[in-house]
Amino acid sequence: MSVLNGKKILLGISGGIAAYKTASLVRLFIKAGAHVQVIMTPASKDFITPLTLSTLSKNPVYSSFYNQDDENEKWNNHVELALWADLMIIAPATANTVSKMANGTCDNLLIAAYLSAKCPVYFAPAMDLDMYKHPSTLANFTFLKQFGNTIIPAESGELASGLSGEGRMAEPEHIVAFITDDLNSKLPLKGKKILITAGPTYEAIDPVRFIGNHSSGKMGFDIASSAANLGASVILISGPTNCTVSNPLIHVIPVVSAEEMYLACHQFYADVDAVVAAAAVADYRPKHVAQQKIKKAATNFVIELEKTKDILASLGLLKKNQFLIGFALETENEIENAKLKIQKKNLDLIVLNSLQDEGAGFGKATNKVTFIDKFFHIESMELKSKEAVAADILNKIMMHFGMQR
Repeated sequence: MSVLNGKKILLGISGGIAAYKTASLVRLFIKAGAHVQVIMTPASKDFITPLTLSTLSKNPVYSSFYNQDDENEKWNNHVELALWADLMIIAPATANTVSKMANGTCDNLLIAAYLSAKCPVYFAPAMDLDMYKHPSTLANFTFLKQFGNTIIPAESGELASGLSGEGRMAEPEHIVAFITDDLNSKLPLKGKKILITAGPTYEAIDPVRFIGNHSSGKMGFDIASSAANLGASVILISGPTNCTVSNPLIHVIPVVSAEEMYLACHQFYADVDAVVAAAAVADYRPKHVAQQKIKKAATNFVIELEKTKDILASLGLLKKNQFLIGFALETENEIENAKLKIQKKNLDLIVLNSLQDEGAGFGKATNKVTFIDKFFHIESMELKSKEAVAADILNKIMMHFGMQR
């Protein structure tokens, strides 16, 4: 999954011949899963039509402060456009537009939106080689970088003047790759490895029957997706579930039984920075597993059970620098039981669920949790989607590592 997936991109287009390439640029952003809103300078419409860009972006294209052809003239709010965006990209950024950006010359809608932007801004210069290397242009580049803007370096090649050299706007594919690489390098959990367990375990009775539970795995999978979207490399050890992931940073290890999950956790534990044990692991398993399907015969049937290995407690014993998070699903004395679990299993944080809370528990899209840390600080959260709860859990991990989203 691209880091651009779901991002709201405000694409500013100024009046240079390279504007014709922005049709491809819009398509690449859309293909990466981004939402694109285009602002054009009046001059840029001589090189590519607003209709083309509106069709590709599936949004209206703005180029003036109000809709001049509308009988009921409507102001195009540059502040709303700027605040809507997660990213602003100005491509092509002509020498004229770069100068206006650097000096705050606000004479068109694009510059007004730029001056109102609170999001990261990228600009891709496009001009002739002498203009690109002129001291005034270089000074403007320096100003913009000091403002926190990021330059996408121009490329060398044949220019509109007929000369050949540096000044061509980077190709659309290169612009997308540059922004993607830059965003990935700045993700807060870049370089961190997180182990996550999810789903139920099935403990075999015979070849066709098992002891299990109602866990869907959704909570663990949402935590994995949230961690990967923040740049972490994720090892997701999952019991049987219908949940899926698409992010290449998530390595899924399918298991069935508690014993298989125990072995998988211990295989990877030494190399991870954090563990989120969200799986609903069976506490007991049949002591003897029948090799053939058990036939219905006697009125009463007894299965002798034995305890499974306590995965979380075993990880707590081996803990060195790992940040260890467990889950607790309780039906009574929730807080006290969760505190005991923190102590017995050497946890840093526990995520407490109560079946007493409406909207929480197995098989639901929502969850209501209480965070309790190893110092017994308690933080009760409201009912949220499991995606939002996953984000809260990742915030706890980032706080532990001194990072911010």
